[in-house]
Amino acid sequence: MRLPHIESIGFTSADAEASAAFFVEALGFQRSGHARIVDGGPYSTLVGLPGARLKLLRLVIGAEVLELTEVLELPPGTRPGRPVPADSRSNDRWFQHGCLVVNDLAAALALLQPAFAAGRITAISTAPQRLPDWNTAAAGIVAFKFHDPEGHPLELLQFPPDKGEPRWHVETPGPLLGLDHSAIGIADTAASGRFYRELLGLAAGGDGVNSGLEQDGLDGLAGTRVRITSHRCPSGAGIECLDYRAPVGGRLMPADHGPQDLAHWQLRLRVADLEPIADRAEALDGRLISGGIMALGEQAELIGAQWALQLADPDGHRLQLLQG
Repeated sequence: MRLPHIESIGFTSADAEASAAFFVEALGFQRSGHARIVDGGPYSTLVGLPGARLKLLRLVIGAEVLELTEVLELPPGTRPGRPVPADSRSNDRWFQHGCLVVNDLAAALALLQPAFAAGRITAISTAPQRLPDWNTAAAGIVAFKFHDPEGHPLELLQFPPDKGEPRWHVETPGPLLGLDHSAIGIADTAASGRFYRELLGLAAGGDGVNSGLEQDGLDGLAGTRVRITSHRCPSGAGIECLDYRAPVGGRLMPADHGPQDLAHWQLRLRVADLEPIADRAEALDGRLISGGIMALGEQAELIGAQWALQLADPDGHRLQLLQG
């Protein structure tokens, strides 16, 4: 495996078992092993909740891992977790979604219809949107965004034959193929580019501006104009930065945003060497959540690494970095 490599995309869940049941039953994910209980220790300190009791539950789809984190017990004096704000919009800075690639968007939506009908999930998009031919980089892509039962944003995306990696054009028993990327709301394309490319070593992917009625319908906004910049690993999932030029008024990540909040996402990224990243993170507008590189000791088997670093990117999105 060439580095850097995204090992998992994850978010906080109020009920990991119920959330896992949705992803398994409605979307075709599979559980990966048993849920793991973390009773404090270095891992809880790493993520920014020293002494917390956590449950980690992993699901797989294709070659990718979705990790659910449930906070079972908070340290004394820590504020309770907050739900995903009911008025969240795609241009808010805390926005982050997982992009699920499908080979048949209509079939994938059919699987979700019972959950829509029961009011368990809600749409972000007005309808599936085919991106227009004038948009050369994205022409022919069909996409649809929705909220899972806890409010986490997700995207279903179908590539046309001339776009996407070869693994997105294979026959499978069901319509879902895997996770292509996690998209994040950002304020400054250049600053995010320096962070993800210069600091973390991801490579340049696509870069373009989407606008028009199709983008409005996809994002549930009006007058949308968004610069979308992709940062890719040598293989597997990547990161997509969404810099909304319009509509204005997207809200900042709350200063006290934490792992107990349901709007909290975490990307776990394996890199070759943590030291230069820890040394340069703040100079490139990052923030060290763990204070520095941490030894995980007996909890190393939780994530397959002896050493780890937790940091926030320039807009507050969280990353967990593993060495080697």
